[in-house]
Amino acid sequence: MGKPLRILYVTGLSPNDSSQYRLWALERLGHTVIPINAYDYEPENALLRKVFFRLQAGPWVARLNRDILAVARREKPDVFWADKLLSLQPKTLDKLRAMGIPSVSYMIDNAFGPRKDPGWRLYMQDIPHFDLHIVQRDKNIADYLGRGARAVIKIQTAYEPTVHFPPPEGWSDKGRDRGVSFIGTSYDDRPEFLTRLWQEFGFPVVISGDSQWKKRLTPEACAALYTNGELFLKEYREGIWRSKINLSFLTHSNQDEFVHKSFEIAACQGFLLAERSPGHMARFVEDEEAVFFTGFDECVEKIRRYLPDEAARERIAAAGRARAVRDGYGNDAQVGVIVERLRAILEARSAG
Repeated sequence: MGKPLRILYVTGLSPNDSSQYRLWALERLGHTVIPINAYDYEPENALLRKVFFRLQAGPWVARLNRDILAVARREKPDVFWADKLLSLQPKTLDKLRAMGIPSVSYMIDNAFGPRKDPGWRLYMQDIPHFDLHIVQRDKNIADYLGRGARAVIKIQTAYEPTVHFPPPEGWSDKGRDRGVSFIGTSYDDRPEFLTRLWQEFGFPVVISGDSQWKKRLTPEACAALYTNGELFLKEYREGIWRSKINLSFLTHSNQDEFVHKSFEIAACQGFLLAERSPGHMARFVEDEEAVFFTGFDECVEKIRRYLPDEAARERIAAAGRARAVRDGYGNDAQVGVIVERLRAILEARSAG
């Protein structure tokens, strides 16, 4: 196990961010976390925020990097952990290394993906300056090494045990008023896919997510399917509980192998109908712990099979929950793997 670490943890922190969940996991594992909230270093003006996000430049970036170094000098952490942090300057990482503080970057998104998201300018420059990169795609390992990364490991996204847990004993379809449910973003062809499930087959589709759904659904589909806006924390968990079928899509434009939503649904003991992928199939036994589909027609077939069969859904959901707990799909186990790799870096540095 080793002694607890002091970790300078810099990220955007809010109760709705998975980065907050990883902070909680570090604390549960006994480590001292010194947080800096990157959201405090963004412009208040909405237009300036968009420009700032695209360019990652300006006084906000300079102030964040100054403060990181000031806190590091004052607190003397064992490790610097940047979680989905785009505003870090390479020279900051070099100065931390000179202070004897190794650095790790945890990046859930795909900096090399075909979506060509903005905001990666500084992050791409940072890649050779981190001691360790945490990614969630096999492809990204080669991507990062090709950009000069010192070390890269793959980790899976995870559920948060204090947020994602099963419903009360005796929960049943009497408490499930969401039929074929999707809670999440409107990436890829999801609006058309879900509209077809409703329009062509009459399935009781319910969508919750951000306001982009209002732009991407037709007015008729939006009025019929979209409800409640974004769901977080208790509302998100209860949304899963209240769903007979919980859909989980891969974000193809992000080249996902699996998605954190699948682990969260399983942890909440929801019935999981997920897009088939090697990543999902390696983590759940098909038709025993989760149900998978490839393409629209198979999704229709699986909905027809399971929507009326409460007993089968209950059995599969319970097995999925048991698998998620047994095989460590929660934050504590996944974060623990990262910490052990960080210990190895610290030991190698001490020995060297």
